Amino acid sequence: MAQIPAVNDIPSALSLLGHGLQQVTTAWQLGAIAVALAFAWTVKLWLQPRLDRVEGRWKSSVAGLERALFPVSGLLLLLPAHALLADWNPTALLGIASALLAALAIVRLLAWLMRSAFNASPAIDAWERLIGWTVWIGVALHLTGVLPAITRILDSVTIPMGKGHVSVLLMMRGTLSVVLTLLVALWIGRLIEARLMGAQAMDINVRVIFAKAAKALLIVIGVLVALSVVGIDITLLSVFGGALGVGLGFGLQKIASNYVSGFIILADRSVSIGNTVVIDNREGVVTRMTSRYVVVRSLDGNEAIIPNETIITSTVINQSYSDPKVRIAVPLQIAYESDLEAVIELIRSVAARNPRVLDDPGPSVLVRLFAESGIDLELGVWVGDPDRGRNNLRSDLYRELWQAFREHHVRIPYPQREVRVLGPGQPGYLADAVPDPAPVIPSAPEKGAASA
Repeated sequence: MAQIPAVNDIPSALSLLGHGLQQVTTAWQLGAIAVALAFAWTVKLWLQPRLDRVEGRWKSSVAGLERALFPVSGLLLLLPAHALLADWNPTALLGIASALLAALAIVRLLAWLMRSAFNASPAIDAWERLIGWTVWIGVALHLTGVLPAITRILDSVTIPMGKGHVSVLLMMRGTLSVVLTLLVALWIGRLIEARLMGAQAMDINVRVIFAKAAKALLIVIGVLVALSVVGIDITLLSVFGGALGVGLGFGLQKIASNYVSGFIILADRSVSIGNTVVIDNREGVVTRMTSRYVVVRSLDGNEAIIPNETIITSTVINQSYSDPKVRIAVPLQIAYESDLEAVIELIRSVAARNPRVLDDPGPSVLVRLFAESGIDLELGVWVGDPDRGRNNLRSDLYRELWQAFREHHVRIPYPQREVRVLGPGQPGYLADAVPDPAPVIPSAPEKGAASA
């Protein structure tokens, strides 16, 4: 136990008192950090089951927030405590804990924004790791006191741009702000797109146009706001605008043409999502339309990415342009001894029982040809879901027709050939039509051979 100093030993008494106060200050800072972490953990346990029950278009938006609940909730207590008590007590530990929680929250929120703005891919995982390393290195430099010196060095290095000079630090801040605003703009654009795509009362092409226009407008506004906030003069963008114009004039004509063609296609509604089309000898269903290309999924599962300019400049066969129903032909052949009318009625009844075949217009059977081996028929059926495949329906109909033909003794003919064997003296015998070969006259022997 520490000895109480004498009254005349004032420096020792003050030192002991300061040491005690320091221990008390450290204790209450550790207590505040523990309370904040307990509060954060409680909030996470309370909100996570409620976020898991979210359904519909908001499920993907709130799914990434689960990882950020813990650091954000902890900051809700540490930051106000650090700001209020910094004037009366030392808050070094609170500052370190706040910086660590803020870094964790920034990393997880940025990862959530990236996954909400872009589709999942291995590149997203790589960018998340890069962002994480960058943020944690920045926090380490801040806590060690090295970051201010680095910022002063970056601020002193300037790059001439136009009529003025821009520091490297300002360019880095501008890039960071633009990236953040772009992520937020793309996230809001995805939310607007999901909301528009869910509006079934609006035409699909109109929804796509509004979604693409809203996303482009948000990106432009985000870039302008980010540059203005950082302090970069927006008039400096005229240099990049001129360079972009030259690039469009020389090397980016196709890209610009595809973007303009995309908005034309969406506006005139010549091709829509779900249409069965034939574009450039590629038949399939339109599954996605963007401002640059159209994705056509063939019936065998292959996807063709077709530039929008190709759709504008070439002939497009849209089998569901005015009507989504498509006719599928199923060729058949029956023997000549079959009852034609009864077989036609049997085929029509079998086709009508298939769930994919429409009742209006109903199935029809056409007599196509009196062929060598039998009567060629064609069963024509109409379907409203051509994207499910034609070959699958043909296979189902052939199996059902085969079973029905076996039950009703309808014969499918084999190829027939009539072979006639002719003998001598019969009309058409080949030997009578071919004349006898001319006699062979031997040649006279040569003089040398005769003398020998």
